[in-house]
Amino acid sequence: MRRTALRRLTTTPRVRKVAVIGAGTLGQQVSFQAALSGFDVALLDTTEKRLTTAKQAHERFARLFVERGEKVRAWRVPAESSLSPQAALQRISYTTDVDEACGDSDLLSENVPEVPAVKTTVYAELHAAAPSHCIFTTNSSTLLPSDFAAATGRPERFLALHFANPIFDGNIGEVMGHASTDEAVFEQVVQFARDIHMVPIRIEKEQNGYICNSLLVPWLNSALWLVTSGVASPHDVDRTWMITMGAPKGPMQVIDVIGLETVRNVFAHWGEVMRDDAAGKQMLANAAFLDAKLEAGCAGIKTGDPSSDTAKGMYDYPGPAFMKDDFLG
Repeated sequence: MRRTALRRLTTTPRVRKVAVIGAGTLGQQVSFQAALSGFDVALLDTTEKRLTTAKQAHERFARLFVERGEKVRAWRVPAESSLSPQAALQRISYTTDVDEACGDSDLLSENVPEVPAVKTTVYAELHAAAPSHCIFTTNSSTLLPSDFAAATGRPERFLALHFANPIFDGNIGEVMGHASTDEAVFEQVVQFARDIHMVPIRIEKEQNGYICNSLLVPWLNSALWLVTSGVASPHDVDRTWMITMGAPKGPMQVIDVIGLETVRNVFAHWGEVMRDDAAGKQMLANAAFLDAKLEAGCAGIKTGDPSSDTAKGMYDYPGPAFMKDDFLG
């Protein structure tokens, strides 16, 4: 349904507290950015270990703000906005208790794995814990809000607010409703995106992948297929793209930033959906390739520092090949 056809119901309370569900790569970023923008934030995940990792990421983001805040698009805001990384850290609470995270939340950002069954189960738990006025948003990469609207128990207060990775530099917020989304809620989420220093992008009707991933996923699929089918090495795929397009990153570098598990989940799901098409067959082959990489401990760099952090993905870190002077030479 087009956005203009969304139902208008009632006004909705101002957003004061945000619950972020899932402490992975994007959950870490969304929670920090919301706290940095003045919101109280509860970050929910299933294990203390994942929450500890998220807290360490938040401390790293705070240092990054001090070191290069003026160069980060989402942080280039007027000085009088009083953004403070240390104050942001104080606004974030960490919990494994869904009632504690959601009980007094006004807006919820779901960032759990890109697996439909997992999301459906999580939404049922969140609905039972969150107050009736709480707006539910999904940060799903390629799935539609209408796929989960019934599971949320509040379809009129449910829609997508999708972020790019990393959100600090690629600071867009793609806002996409479904047929039953209250238009007042849609507009409030547009405003919330602005309030956390994102550029709101209105998606006029449901589209798997929004704008960003509708462009990104086929690109990554084609690039990785060149590797899995034996046409070229990961390095040469990236070098070709970077040299010919003048791009700062190649697709293999992007896969490492997104994380191999996330890319694998997208390819596995859409490969099954499109398994009779050539692109679907490529996605399934690429998912199998990434499965093997993950089993070998290659998860990507995600929010880490490629110059200092130890990690494996499509490249080995620290000091990956693309950081060497002769990579494009």
